[in-house]
This record gives sequence, C-alpha cells and structure tokens, in this order.
Amino acid sequence: MNKKSVRDIELAGKRVIMRVDFNVPLDGNTITDDTRIRAALPTIEYILDQGAGLVLMSHLGRPKGKRVPEMSLAPAARRLQELLQRNVVIADDCIGEAVATQAAAVQPGQVLMLENTRFHAAEEGKGPNLQEPQRDMARQLAALGDIYVNDAFGTAHRAHASTAVVAEFAEVAVTGFLIERELEYLGKALESPERPFVAIIGGAKVSGKLEVLKALVGKVDTAVIGGGMAYTFFKAQGRKIGNSLHEDDLLDTVNGILADGAANGVDVLLPVDNVIADDFSETANIQVVTGDIPDGWEGMDIGPATIKKLSAIIAAAKTIVWNGPLGCFEMAPFAKGTMAVCEEIAATDAVSIVGGGDSVAAVRQSGLADRFDHISTGGGALLEFLEGKILPGIAVLNGK
Repeated sequence: MNKKSVRDIELAGKRVIMRVDFNVPLDGNTITDDTRIRAALPTIEYILDQGAGLVLMSHLGRPKGKRVPEMSLAPAARRLQELLQRNVVIADDCIGEAVATQAAAVQPGQVLMLENTRFHAAEEGKGPNLQEPQRDMARQLAALGDIYVNDAFGTAHRAHASTAVVAEFAEVAVTGFLIERELEYLGKALESPERPFVAIIGGAKVSGKLEVLKALVGKVDTAVIGGGMAYTFFKAQGRKIGNSLHEDDLLDTVNGILADGAANGVDVLLPVDNVIADDFSETANIQVVTGDIPDGWEGMDIGPATIKKLSAIIAAAKTIVWNGPLGCFEMAPFAKGTMAVCEEIAATDAVSIVGGGDSVAAVRQSGLADRFDHISTGGGALLEFLEGKILPGIAVLNGK
C-alpha cells in the first residue's frame, strides 16, 4: 500500500477535512486516557504549520445513530485545545447547512471539530436503505475541505462514511503520519521481514484471532501461542485442561493450524508449563504444572520454563509482531509471563511491533513502551492487516 501522505501535497491556503480516532475512554466528561488524541498531534500540527485550516471528524462510542449527549466529542475538543495551545471550536453536528457554513469560514491555522459522526446511522451504513444516505453523508463531509486526510488507522478496516466512502468524493485523499507509519512498519513486517520472524499471539479466545493465526503460520518462522487461547490447542491435543477457558467448536480448526505450521516448516510453540489457579482471583491458590491441568483449576499464565524458552526465541529474532497478552496480566500473580515478554522484546535489537488494546496496555504498564519500534494504534484494523485483508479506509487513498 504505497500511498501519498500529507508531506507529498501542497497545503498552504487549503482547508483539510481529516479523519482522526478520538474514540477515547470517558469518565463523565473527563478523558481518562488521551493517547489517541496525542497520536494525531504530529499530523494536526504539521497541517496547521503548513498554513492550512483544519476540520476534524471522529466517532466516539456506539450511539447507534442517535444523538447521545454522553458521547459528545466536546471533551476531546477541549483536550485537543489544551495540547495544541490554540482554539478548537466544536460544531453542533457533522453534516448539514450550518456545519457547511461553519467549515467554510475556517481560516489557515484554525481548527473546527465536528460532532460525533456516529450520531448519524448513515455513518456506519448498517441496515436497509442506508446505502444512499451513507453516500450522501460522505459527499457532505468531503465538501467541508479541499483535501481529505485519513489518520485513523484504528477505524481503517471499516467502510464507513467518514473513513472510506468520503474519499470517493475528495479530489485529493492522503494519509496522515500515523497511518503512514503503520503502513511502513506493518507492510515491511509482512512483505520483507528480517528473519527469524516471530509472531507472538495471545489473548482470551482463538475465535477472535483465527484468521490471523491461519495467515501467520504461512509467513513466520515461529508462532508463539499463549493466553487463554492456548488451552483450546491443549484440549485439541487430548490434554486435560481443568476449568481453563476453551472453545470446543474450534478443536478441529486448531489442529489444522498446527498441521499447516508443520507443513510450512513453522515452529508453533505452545506453553510447556502453566501457572494455574483454583479460582479466577488474585487471592487464589497457585501452582505451576508441566502437564495436565487438574479438575477445579484453570490456566492463568505461562510458566517459568515457557518464559525461558520464549526468551531465547525473542533474543534470536530479527522481526517480532506481538498481539495479545500471555496471561491475566491485570492481576499481579499472573502478570509475570506478559511482563517478561515486554522486557525481553525491549532488550532485543529486533524490529518490534505490538498492537491490540490489552497488549499495548501491558507494554505501557511495563514502562518500556519507548523501547518498542512501533506500537500500533489498531485493534481490529491490525488483525485484518495481518490477515492480508484490504483495509477500505486505506485502499481508497491516492497512491504514489
């Protein structure tokens, strides 16, 4: 995906309509984590410094096509104003005559933020008779600027009015720096990785990452399986897993993944030992087992022998992609595996890419985020990219 970015076009005197991902967590009117707003700052500041006016659009939450005051982007506008140290005006809507008039008045260096795009059912285009309303919404959004910039990688896998369809009505449609960086790192990792190429895939369920696992066993040298999904693999192999999380309907599927890995010469590594507990709590009784998990106990983390084995694999790797924690790291007794992976990756010279909400949270919790080459802002978008799918919000942008 060799796409033009804002650095490739003339911006002076133009008005830019830009898609950002300001879907931030809120506690009332207070933003509890402004990471996504900060991630967009380099592109925002560049556009303004180049002498353009800026109209920003984003969704927030799931208002289901209705105006929900608690999901207003006003708190995001206020936080952006604080970070930019320049005035940010919040519009009352994202489309309509009043918004069009307001956007037309935006001068170079000024910022207007549109209200939540998902206040309109046409944004997502779900349901009957919404295809034409979605195109009409996209047409109105595109008319608010001379240039369309997409810098919302986290929503690039959605063919929504403000992410993909809008580009069809824009004469110029390019990436911001955030998406440019995502494409640079993720594209190289999949197309021409330095080897050994190691993928570490964790998280609770196989079903959420099934297609990623299928895709990666044909591309990597080693695929490490951890987290709750490992116990479905164990059960498929005939091992006893006690009360551990698993998905019975995927037993044949995971055996197929193991077979595909073997056929492709890929080492699929499952935990060789596990930290187990007799209750899903921090105060549970804990033990380490290397074989079957007894009835009444459940797997909560990878064990010390697995950590040691995984550390050696990471140390030898040249490219590492990590998505999903290897245990219930939110509880201190079961955080050792995930934290050890953070530390080992941070210590290596390999190109390191981490993505997914829980994985990123773990990296930030470890205090080692600045030691990773790339922290992806995508969850679902990252998974679909790793699967090899075309992301609608990027495919429609101008190529170089």
